[in-house]
Amino acid sequence: MSSEILDAKRYCNNLTSYSRRETREVAIGDVSLGGKNPIRIQSMTTVDTMDIIGSVEQSIRMIEAGCEYVRITAPSIKEAQNLENIKKELRKRGYHTPLIADIHFTPNAAELAARIVEKVRVNPGNYADKKRFEVIEYTDDTYNAEIERIRERFTPLVKICKEYGTAMRIGTNHGSLSDRIMSRYGDTPLGMVESALEFLRICDDLNYHDIVLSMKASNTQVMVQAYRLLVKKLDEEGLQPYPLHLGVTEAGEGEDGRIKSAVGIGTLLEDGLGDTVRVSLTEEPEYEAPVAKALVDRYIDRSNHDVIEPIHHVPIDPFQYRRRKSQEIFNVGHENVPRVIADFSRVANLEPRDLKNIGHFYLPELDKWKMNDLGSDFIYTGDYPASFMLPNGLKEIINFQTWLDVEDKINKFPLFTVQQMLEQTRIQDHLNFVRLTLHDLSNEIIDKLKVEKHWVIILDTNNIHAMAELRRSFFKLMDEGVEAPVIIQRKYPDLELGELQLYAATDAGGLLIDGLGDGLMITSTLLPDQNKPAFLQHLKTYNDIAFGVLQAARTRMSKTEYISCPSCGRTLFDLQETTAMIRKRTDHLKGVKIGIMGCIVNGPGEMADADYGYVGSGKGKITLYKGQEVVKRAVPSENAVDELIEIIKHDGRWVEPETVELEQ
Repeated sequence: MSSEILDAKRYCNNLTSYSRRETREVAIGDVSLGGKNPIRIQSMTTVDTMDIIGSVEQSIRMIEAGCEYVRITAPSIKEAQNLENIKKELRKRGYHTPLIADIHFTPNAAELAARIVEKVRVNPGNYADKKRFEVIEYTDDTYNAEIERIRERFTPLVKICKEYGTAMRIGTNHGSLSDRIMSRYGDTPLGMVESALEFLRICDDLNYHDIVLSMKASNTQVMVQAYRLLVKKLDEEGLQPYPLHLGVTEAGEGEDGRIKSAVGIGTLLEDGLGDTVRVSLTEEPEYEAPVAKALVDRYIDRSNHDVIEPIHHVPIDPFQYRRRKSQEIFNVGHENVPRVIADFSRVANLEPRDLKNIGHFYLPELDKWKMNDLGSDFIYTGDYPASFMLPNGLKEIINFQTWLDVEDKINKFPLFTVQQMLEQTRIQDHLNFVRLTLHDLSNEIIDKLKVEKHWVIILDTNNIHAMAELRRSFFKLMDEGVEAPVIIQRKYPDLELGELQLYAATDAGGLLIDGLGDGLMITSTLLPDQNKPAFLQHLKTYNDIAFGVLQAARTRMSKTEYISCPSCGRTLFDLQETTAMIRKRTDHLKGVKIGIMGCIVNGPGEMADADYGYVGSGKGKITLYKGQEVVKRAVPSENAVDELIEIIKHDGRWVEPETVELEQ
């Protein structure tokens, strides 16, 4: 660990120079993990494990998409036994990718699978425990007796793995912590870490070390904190530096699933943590590997970044979310939700209808404006101020020299360069913006920010190690006692949509996860300024991504959140079709979290902090939840979405979809 990080906050090598954590190498068949090996890509089949040819053909599609490991569910003895047939058929077809058995509840299945495949994954929350959501009072003696019970149940698997050279992942899930862990540690990152350490200490006692660890959660803040805390605890206990499997569980589908995965996984990759990645999307598994690879490939040349000044003090707690203290200036900072700024600075002839791309709709028949939940808070028009009155929910930022000539200086706010900030005395009374980088934070600028209480910083960087330099800027502001609100700005070249989603979610999400940032502005260095329709579509894309990143980081909830599992051989209904159907009926319920789980293994526990749950409980049967409480059992699937909506209505959280036709 670099001396720049305080011991109490140790969890990575370095916060300013990219350096991947050194870990133990674990052999998984012929594809080793950790050590000097590249970060590996993996995914999980969704076909019924008893379908040999279906499992094999899907595995091949996954391998050809980039998977270096293939995970297959083995919920019972019969599926574990059938792994041998799947493996033989894959080898017969010339594919030697290591297989991983995913085990829930059934030690006998794990012990059988460990003799067949190259790695087994066990969940300490349900391997030796059954979750009943009970609070249990333990003395030290009774708690230790429970640990001994686990040791007796778990030791046979460890011995088999040692004998057969089988690797193991001890994978904690936030939503399936045992009642014992919940009773002692609560639903916390520490509880997740201790859940894994109970099993890991047994392995250590038995001198078994071919282990990978994971701390997966659907809540990205919890997930990041748990992984960081795990690394710290391994070091404190003198345990080996085991490699880490990174993943955000039940991330969902489409843009939301990709952004949510990148916020969690990308934040840890930035800090040099992670040795294998699985992106969990409610899509076909072969679509997951390219997303994981795009995240990982960004760090191949990261060591060549511009030098960032070292850190001697870490003013945040990396294991607990706390928003940076900032002043409230107009509607920015302090307890206000993070604001979104849309960049219209290249639109020379802005029209009211153009604002529909950022969630503000002009209705000419009614001569009024409507705003949806993804309505930007500010537009930056640069040297091209709007010639019409903006809607009440939208304010305008203009370059300082142009702002001097506009009549409306109440609803239009100036953006200063550093030099203009130092030289000019004419400013807006309430709110002024200044664009800064880390290198602009001179003593003179810092003193001005501390004395004058009407500045909002738009924080920028050109460093390829962008998140680290932006974080260093925040730390400097905090160390100097500057409480001006900060808008995070990220500029990208003309990237493919998928890369743009992942990069923005990593760069900005990694800061927001740590409570850094009072807003977000995403723009491009290569927008097509000759083609206005294409330009405006870009703006819509950036606006949607900005709101998606804020939601994924749990800092501004602007839409319904779906916690949906990626499907597997246990799934009892068409998860993708069902998720799409539920989304179509409920995607207007701002801030409501709905868990959609294919089977009882992934629900209710895996839904973690979902408000409502839709869980497969049998062929054509659904169990509906409010939080962790069963509300209705064995609901026919054809009626289940209607019944779910009735539960939401009864709870007083239903609103009717918008009935006004918005301009398209």
